[in-house]
Amino acid sequence: MLIRSAAAALAIAFAAPAVMAQDTPAAQSETLPDIALGSEDAPLTVIEYASFTCGHCANFHKDTFPALKAEYIDTGKVRFIQRDVYFDQPGLWAGVLARCGGDDKFYPVSDMLLEEQQEWLAGGTGEEIAANLRKIGLKAGMTEDQMTACWEDTAKAEQLITTFQQNAAADEIEATPTFIIGEQKVQNQPWEGLKEVIDAELAKAEAAN
Repeated sequence: MLIRSAAAALAIAFAAPAVMAQDTPAAQSETLPDIALGSEDAPLTVIEYASFTCGHCANFHKDTFPALKAEYIDTGKVRFIQRDVYFDQPGLWAGVLARCGGDDKFYPVSDMLLEEQQEWLAGGTGEEIAANLRKIGLKAGMTEDQMTACWEDTAKAEQLITTFQQNAAADEIEATPTFIIGEQKVQNQPWEGLKEVIDAELAKAEAAN
Protein backbone atom coordinates (compact mmCIF):
# COMPACT_ATOMS: atom_id res chain seq x y z
CA MET A 1 0.00 0.00 0.00
CA LEU A 2 1.42 3.39 -0.99
CA ILE A 3 1.84 6.15 1.57
CA ARG A 4 -0.20 9.34 1.30
CA SER A 5 1.52 12.66 1.86
CA ALA A 6 2.04 13.71 5.46
CA ALA A 7 -0.27 16.69 4.98
CA ALA A 8 -3.04 14.48 3.65
CA ALA A 9 -2.62 12.04 6.53
CA LEU A 10 -2.89 14.86 9.05
CA ALA A 11 -6.00 16.26 7.37
CA ILE A 12 -7.68 12.86 7.26
CA ALA A 13 -6.82 12.00 10.84
CA PHE A 14 -8.85 14.76 12.41
CA ALA A 15 -11.88 14.58 10.13
CA ALA A 16 -13.76 11.89 12.06
CA PRO A 17 -16.91 13.18 13.81
CA ALA A 18 -18.08 11.26 16.88
CA VAL A 19 -15.00 9.08 16.93
CA MET A 20 -12.14 11.45 17.59
CA ALA A 21 -12.29 15.08 18.67
CA GLN A 22 -12.39 17.47 15.72
CA ASP A 23 -10.09 20.24 16.99
CA THR A 24 -6.71 19.86 15.32
CA PRO A 25 -3.87 20.81 17.69
CA ALA A 26 -2.04 23.88 16.46
CA ALA A 27 1.48 23.04 17.57
CA GLN A 28 3.79 20.32 16.32
CA SER A 29 3.98 17.59 18.94
CA GLU A 30 6.86 15.48 20.14
CA THR A 31 7.49 12.01 18.77
CA LEU A 32 6.78 8.83 20.71
CA PRO A 33 9.43 6.19 21.47
CA ASP A 34 9.42 2.84 19.72
CA ILE A 35 7.83 -0.13 21.46
CA ALA A 36 10.14 -3.10 21.01
CA LEU A 37 9.56 -6.83 21.16
CA GLY A 38 12.38 -9.17 22.13
CA SER A 39 15.66 -8.99 23.99
CA GLU A 40 17.37 -5.63 24.48
CA ASP A 41 20.65 -7.47 23.91
CA ALA A 42 19.67 -8.95 20.54
CA PRO A 43 22.45 -8.38 18.00
CA LEU A 44 20.05 -7.37 15.21
CA THR A 45 17.05 -5.05 15.06
CA VAL A 46 14.26 -5.52 12.52
CA ILE A 47 11.83 -2.64 12.00
CA GLU A 48 8.54 -3.13 10.18
CA TYR A 49 6.60 -0.17 8.82
CA ALA A 50 2.99 -1.34 8.81
CA SER A 51 -0.53 0.01 8.47
CA PHE A 52 -3.45 -1.55 10.31
CA THR A 53 -5.57 -1.15 7.15
CA CYS A 54 -2.97 -2.68 4.79
CA GLY A 55 -3.96 -6.13 3.57
CA HIS A 56 -0.34 -7.10 2.81
CA CYS A 57 0.59 -6.18 6.39
CA ALA A 58 -2.18 -8.40 7.72
CA ASN A 59 -0.96 -11.25 5.53
CA PHE A 60 2.61 -10.79 6.78
CA HIS A 61 1.49 -11.04 10.40
CA LYS A 62 -0.65 -14.09 9.72
CA ASP A 63 1.72 -16.00 7.44
CA THR A 64 5.27 -14.83 8.13
CA PHE A 65 5.56 -13.14 11.52
CA PRO A 66 5.06 -16.39 13.51
CA ALA A 67 8.21 -17.85 11.91
CA LEU A 68 10.16 -14.62 12.52
CA LYS A 69 9.07 -14.59 16.15
CA ALA A 70 9.79 -18.27 16.82
CA GLU A 71 13.15 -18.45 15.04
CA TYR A 72 14.65 -15.05 15.79
CA ILE A 73 12.74 -12.91 18.32
CA ASP A 74 12.00 -15.58 20.93
CA THR A 75 15.55 -16.94 20.65
CA GLY A 76 17.14 -13.56 21.42
CA LYS A 77 18.63 -13.03 17.95
CA VAL A 78 16.34 -10.18 16.82
CA ARG A 79 14.75 -7.20 18.50
CA PHE A 80 11.58 -6.33 16.58
CA ILE A 81 9.95 -2.91 16.26
CA GLN A 82 6.64 -2.19 14.55
CA ARG A 83 6.21 1.39 13.38
CA ASP A 84 2.73 2.49 12.38
CA VAL A 85 1.88 4.16 9.09
CA TYR A 86 -1.46 5.97 8.78
CA PHE A 87 -3.21 6.05 5.40
CA ASP A 88 -6.70 6.85 6.59
CA GLN A 89 -9.01 7.48 9.55
CA PRO A 90 -9.55 3.81 10.52
CA GLY A 91 -5.81 3.19 10.48
CA LEU A 92 -5.24 6.01 12.94
CA TRP A 93 -8.14 4.91 15.15
CA ALA A 94 -6.61 1.43 15.26
CA GLY A 95 -3.20 2.91 16.06
CA VAL A 96 -4.66 4.84 18.98
CA LEU A 97 -6.39 1.69 20.22
CA ALA A 98 -3.17 -0.33 19.99
CA ARG A 99 -1.47 2.09 22.40
CA CYS A 100 -4.52 2.66 24.61
CA GLY A 101 -3.76 -0.22 26.97
CA GLY A 102 -0.11 0.72 27.51
CA ASP A 103 3.12 -0.58 26.02
CA ASP A 104 2.61 -4.11 27.36
CA LYS A 105 -0.59 -4.51 25.35
CA PHE A 106 0.66 -2.90 22.14
CA TYR A 107 1.73 -6.09 20.38
CA PRO A 108 -1.16 -8.28 21.60
CA VAL A 109 -3.68 -5.64 20.46
CA SER A 110 -1.79 -5.10 17.20
CA ASP A 111 -1.96 -8.83 16.55
CA MET A 112 -5.71 -8.79 17.08
CA LEU A 113 -6.16 -5.79 14.81
CA LEU A 114 -4.20 -7.40 11.99
CA GLU A 115 -5.65 -10.88 12.42
CA GLU A 116 -9.21 -9.52 12.44
CA GLN A 117 -8.61 -6.76 9.91
CA GLN A 118 -11.28 -7.82 7.43
CA GLU A 119 -13.90 -8.12 10.15
CA TRP A 120 -13.44 -4.72 11.80
CA LEU A 121 -12.97 -2.90 8.49
CA ALA A 122 -16.21 -4.39 7.17
CA GLY A 123 -18.30 -1.61 8.69
CA GLY A 124 -19.93 0.61 6.10
CA THR A 125 -19.57 3.79 8.15
CA GLY A 126 -17.03 5.31 10.52
CA GLU A 127 -19.37 4.65 13.41
CA GLU A 128 -19.61 0.95 12.51
CA ILE A 129 -15.85 0.61 12.18
CA ALA A 130 -15.38 2.36 15.53
CA ALA A 131 -17.90 -0.03 17.09
CA ASN A 132 -15.98 -2.98 15.67
CA LEU A 133 -12.74 -1.59 17.08
CA ARG A 134 -14.40 -1.25 20.48
CA LYS A 135 -15.15 -4.98 20.40
CA ILE A 136 -11.44 -5.68 19.96
CA GLY A 137 -10.57 -3.29 22.78
CA LEU A 138 -13.05 -5.00 25.09
CA LYS A 139 -11.55 -8.40 24.26
CA ALA A 140 -8.14 -6.94 25.15
CA GLY A 141 -9.42 -5.90 28.58
CA MET A 142 -10.05 -2.21 27.97
CA THR A 143 -13.14 -0.40 29.20
CA GLU A 144 -15.55 1.68 27.12
CA ASP A 145 -14.52 4.82 29.03
CA GLN A 146 -10.84 4.03 28.54
CA MET A 147 -11.22 3.71 24.77
CA THR A 148 -13.33 6.84 24.52
CA ALA A 149 -10.71 8.81 26.44
CA CYS A 150 -7.96 7.52 24.15
CA TRP A 151 -9.84 8.42 20.96
CA GLU A 152 -10.67 11.87 22.29
CA ASP A 153 -7.02 12.58 23.16
CA THR A 154 -6.10 14.67 20.11
CA ALA A 155 -2.68 15.50 21.56
CA LYS A 156 -1.75 11.80 21.56
CA ALA A 157 -3.18 11.42 18.06
CA GLU A 158 -0.99 14.23 16.83
CA GLN A 159 2.02 12.63 18.51
CA LEU A 160 1.28 9.41 16.64
CA ILE A 161 1.01 11.27 13.34
CA THR A 162 4.18 13.27 13.96
CA THR A 163 6.03 10.08 14.88
CA PHE A 164 4.82 8.38 11.70
CA GLN A 165 5.76 11.37 9.53
CA GLN A 166 9.27 11.75 10.92
CA ASN A 167 10.13 8.05 10.95
CA ALA A 168 8.75 7.40 7.46
CA ALA A 169 10.53 10.44 6.04
CA ALA A 170 13.84 9.54 7.69
CA ASP A 171 13.73 5.99 6.30
CA GLU A 172 12.20 7.05 2.95
CA ILE A 173 9.28 4.66 3.31
CA GLU A 174 7.02 4.53 0.26
CA ALA A 175 4.89 1.44 0.84
CA THR A 176 3.84 -1.02 3.51
CA PRO A 177 5.01 -3.35 4.75
CA THR A 178 8.62 -2.21 4.42
CA PHE A 179 11.38 -3.61 6.62
CA ILE A 180 14.60 -2.11 7.94
CA ILE A 181 16.79 -5.14 8.65
CA GLY A 182 20.07 -4.03 10.13
CA GLU A 183 21.50 -1.77 7.46
CA GLN A 184 19.16 -2.85 4.67
CA LYS A 185 15.74 -1.56 3.61
CA VAL A 186 13.70 -4.46 2.24
CA GLN A 187 10.32 -4.52 0.55
CA ASN A 188 7.70 -7.14 1.34
CA GLN A 189 8.57 -10.59 0.02
CA PRO A 190 8.17 -14.28 0.89
CA TRP A 191 9.67 -15.52 4.16
CA GLU A 192 12.58 -17.23 2.41
CA GLY A 193 13.80 -13.90 1.03
CA LEU A 194 13.41 -12.05 4.33
CA LYS A 195 15.12 -14.89 6.18
CA GLU A 196 18.11 -14.69 3.83
CA VAL A 197 18.53 -10.96 4.53
CA ILE A 198 18.08 -11.48 8.28
CA ASP A 199 20.72 -14.22 8.34
CA ALA A 200 23.19 -12.08 6.37
CA GLU A 201 22.67 -9.01 8.57
CA LEU A 202 22.77 -11.15 11.71
CA ALA A 203 26.12 -12.62 10.67
CA LYS A 204 27.50 -9.11 10.09
CA ALA A 205 26.21 -7.91 13.47
CA GLU A 206 27.63 -10.90 15.32
CA ALA A 207 30.99 -10.54 13.57
CA ALA A 208 31.12 -6.87 14.55
CA ASN A 209 30.67 -7.82 18.20
